[in-house]
Amino acid sequence: MLYDVSRDFIIKTIGEIFSIDSPSGYCKDVIKKIEELVSEIGYKTELNRKGNCIIEVDGKDNSYCVGLCAHVDTLGAMVRSINSDGTLRFTSIGGNILNTLDGEYCKIYSRSGKVFTGTILSTSPAIHVFKDARDKERSEENMCVRLDEKVRKKEDTEKLGIMAGDFIAVDPKTQITKNDFIKSRYIDDKGGTTCVLSLLELLKREIIKPNYKLKIIISTYEEVGHGSSNIPQDIDELIAVDMGCIGDDLSCTEYDVSICPKDSSGPYDYDITTKLIQLAKKYNLNYAVDIYPQYGSDVSAALRAGNNIKGGLIGPGVHASHGMERTHYEGLENTIKLLTAYVTE
Repeated sequence: MLYDVSRDFIIKTIGEIFSIDSPSGYCKDVIKKIEELVSEIGYKTELNRKGNCIIEVDGKDNSYCVGLCAHVDTLGAMVRSINSDGTLRFTSIGGNILNTLDGEYCKIYSRSGKVFTGTILSTSPAIHVFKDARDKERSEENMCVRLDEKVRKKEDTEKLGIMAGDFIAVDPKTQITKNDFIKSRYIDDKGGTTCVLSLLELLKREIIKPNYKLKIIISTYEEVGHGSSNIPQDIDELIAVDMGCIGDDLSCTEYDVSICPKDSSGPYDYDITTKLIQLAKKYNLNYAVDIYPQYGSDVSAALRAGNNIKGGLIGPGVHASHGMERTHYEGLENTIKLLTAYVTE
């Protein structure tokens, strides 16, 4: 049977985790919040050495283990060097669409513990000054971070304690509209993380034991390719709860749970994918089955690392991935319902 999803919990979780900066490699603050949320629900957490958060749920039969993974790390940037005028040259973390970063507010997390604000800009930022302001390619070489500090030269910025290797986080600009659209950077994959946390809340609220032991992994390096490369060895199958793709010849919408049978890493497990499709049909969920030719997941990383598992991939449909993304509450709701059916039937 299907159970009611807690709208209040979903909205609360979005508000709390989307607002915490977490570019790959700098996830300690958001993982701390995840630990707090899971503890409030009533489950215990543990961290592995790379900072992934692992939650175990007792099952009716603990001889088999189903794993779910979602990643809480996001795209971002890192200070590469300081320019002569005191602005920052940066290097991208993950696959940013750099055009979408032009004009975005950001924060710089220095190694000294101080946090600075700034704006990501083209090096030809003013139409009244630069003839190529409109046409200049938005690339790392042609962009910089303008600090909200009185700096005129490299030495001024160095005196602030900013240095190469400091993390740069982009303002996600999260909004939930009156008609339930969720607009934000990094729905990939804080949307998926919200879904698995909501599953935990539902299991605890309804006093449900999953059929098998359940292990949930919240990973911290997915955007750079190795988030769940190392997983607990008792996991028999692993399903990534990540974003569903929209566009080109794909059928997914923002209201659907997307089921992916194949991405750039190859086909996912036939039986897992088939069961997911059958359950979506059984419960009349809005769903889509699509191939992702330019996509890899935490399950891809786990399989490439040699883990002896079967793998699957689902997630809410997300428009404009790696840019200004958008999904809908119904997409999250359908994903949570499919996850619930999968672990209980």
